[in-house]
Amino acid sequence: MNYIGTDALEKLEVWLKQKKNQGACFFILVDNNTDKHCLPLLLKNCKTLKKASVVSVKSGEENKTIQVCTEIWRGLIAAGAKRSDLLINLGGGVITDIGGFAASVFKRGIEFINIPTTLLSQVDASFGGKTGIDLDSLKNEIGLFNNPALTVIYPDFLRTLPDREFSSGYAEIIKHALIADSRYWKQILKTGPKAELKNNLLLADIVRSVQLKTKIVNKDPREKGYRKILNFGHSVGHALESYFLNKGAKKVLHGEAVAAGMICESWLSHKRAGLSLASLSEINRFIRLHYPELKFSKKEYGQLIGLMQHDKKNKGKELNFTLLSKIGGARFDQTCTAELIMRSFDYYHEQYK
Repeated sequence: MNYIGTDALEKLEVWLKQKKNQGACFFILVDNNTDKHCLPLLLKNCKTLKKASVVSVKSGEENKTIQVCTEIWRGLIAAGAKRSDLLINLGGGVITDIGGFAASVFKRGIEFINIPTTLLSQVDASFGGKTGIDLDSLKNEIGLFNNPALTVIYPDFLRTLPDREFSSGYAEIIKHALIADSRYWKQILKTGPKAELKNNLLLADIVRSVQLKTKIVNKDPREKGYRKILNFGHSVGHALESYFLNKGAKKVLHGEAVAAGMICESWLSHKRAGLSLASLSEINRFIRLHYPELKFSKKEYGQLIGLMQHDKKNKGKELNFTLLSKIGGARFDQTCTAELIMRSFDYYHEQYK
């Protein structure tokens, strides 16, 4: 169930009162950013949470680890959490991923809800049932499917978001349009991830992305087939994200890596799935206009291929992709050779010259 809009926290307060009457106690998971910028707004609107225990962790993908999970579990134990209680994940994709995972296995599973505070988490990461943590530099290598009892999308949280984080989240909006809605794509071509859109709250875009993803997930909750179309841009994107995380270089945000992945995988789509050259050029131009080039050299291509071999969509030794047959139409389980993938990296760099 989702609450979306400017009245989402009011609806949440009613829901929480019902849970409290059933005997549940509340625990709020935050990071150092949402503790400062978002928790006060939540507590102002939800009086039922005034006495909730707060568990805080450091922000950032590098903290989505089993060690931080252990910190969360110890925090819950110290605060006296019981199996009948509720964990509220207040934050971006890292918090909803790790919080959902931590709740799903704590005392063999306690209920949790997600209150996403970034554009990335509002349009993608906070719903759909995926929870997980990274293992070393491998993205979401450990995890399980478990849906939150409730997802609360309150657009006002976006006012606190840095411009770069806002643009990162917008990459998932681009992905949803490309895989499932050509009209949506034409609409976002007119705007793009402009920072001033934060003040307009992007509510219509958020609602449309939630609708598209929910429809896809409902057809295939466990990602056995059709749901894989949501991975467009992510086979290359996750490899780039892992590579830069492992390298200890300047932080690369998830959406920035996915934007690069969408350029590479659009080129692969043109070569392998019938995407027209005109559509490839349109996608390429739009993404380059709004996202910076990620710098990696030919000698690092092999490392990226190696990381892609850990992708959960792969079967045997084949590297599996979701590719576009057209804008608004996607095909999953499309295999590509390492040689062709490396040519897509060349194409990516050539576009920024």
